[in-house]
Amino acid sequence: MNYNYAADTRSLYIHWPFCPYRCHFCPFVAFVGQDAFMEQYHNALMKEIKDFAAQCPEKLIIETVYIGGGTPSTWPNRLLLDMSAILKSSFTMKNLSEMTLEANPGTVEQEQIAVWKEAGITRVSIGVQSLNDTVLRRLNRPQKASDVRQLLRWTGNEIETVSVDVIIGLPGVTDEEWKEMIQELVTWPIKHVSMYFLSIHENTPLYTRLKKNEFALPEDDAVVDLYYWTVDTFADHGFGQYEVSSFAKAGHESLHNQVYWERKPYKGFGVGACSFDGELRFENMKNLERYCKSVTTHEPIVAVSESLTLQQIRLERLMLGLRRRSGVKIQDILEGMKEHESEKFLAAVHELEKEKFLRTDAENIYLSKMSLAIENEIAVRLLR
Repeated sequence: MNYNYAADTRSLYIHWPFCPYRCHFCPFVAFVGQDAFMEQYHNALMKEIKDFAAQCPEKLIIETVYIGGGTPSTWPNRLLLDMSAILKSSFTMKNLSEMTLEANPGTVEQEQIAVWKEAGITRVSIGVQSLNDTVLRRLNRPQKASDVRQLLRWTGNEIETVSVDVIIGLPGVTDEEWKEMIQELVTWPIKHVSMYFLSIHENTPLYTRLKKNEFALPEDDAVVDLYYWTVDTFADHGFGQYEVSSFAKAGHESLHNQVYWERKPYKGFGVGACSFDGELRFENMKNLERYCKSVTTHEPIVAVSESLTLQQIRLERLMLGLRRRSGVKIQDILEGMKEHESEKFLAAVHELEKEKFLRTDAENIYLSKMSLAIENEIAVRLLR
């Protein structure tokens, strides 16, 4: 199965997998101590982009680009500018509305900001996670709070949209510390916040340490209470919640992420990158050397391709829709259901609405405020 080159693809994801360190909670495709491969990888990545563009029946009109990692703020300046030039030559970029680059504090030099702007970056997503230096060191993330504040000073007046990521529920961060960080955060020169619950993935050092009882996680109820306090605090300072984990000043919502949530086509480039052409999902191989070699020798680089069942599509639509404040269209979920399945689903909606977990109108289903932190459980109840 191949990506549909004729799909209405308007969004690109570009993966830069190199990191100066690997956080103990990180499940992503990232490589530490492999900087010697940066140029070789960059060349393979650019070839993948150009080869894809050459197979499209006409030049794609690109609206959003997201450069993720890894740590894209370690992308050497001249190579980043080369990437920008190749995008401009391979695609039509005149309608580009958003180009995001992820950055980790402590990995950026001030002169990079001008290079990012020259490359067309309009949005920088800064991985803050916490301002507790000790907690971050225990998670093998050696950045400091001073690095965060310095990067904000450099980007605040230079980049159109600055976003920060924070993780709620980190072991060792007290409620008071969290609240102090949020009260400082809302004063920063930022337009967007992504707040994620700590997820502990298998095959990560944090998972191993938890299994060995080397630390304790905060109580779920306490974390949920803190989440709702944070939602209210963001609202008080003009950060509207448009998705369970996403908050933005008006007009600064992430356009690229909405492509994912709306299940629109996007093409991913690089080792481990994922793509979706509207029908099929793809994932590139995760081995760095094999990826570079395979691109160069025109061998297949897709490791996984998947055609979703109607039930999988339905669950995906429901889970992605419920996470958004705009809700999910009832008709999108009922599509393809048999009569008894429709009746069962609508009965579950009615029951959850009675329990105050959902709201509905003539067309849509929405999470109520009390269920924002348990959207997965609600989705499972609706389709079980």
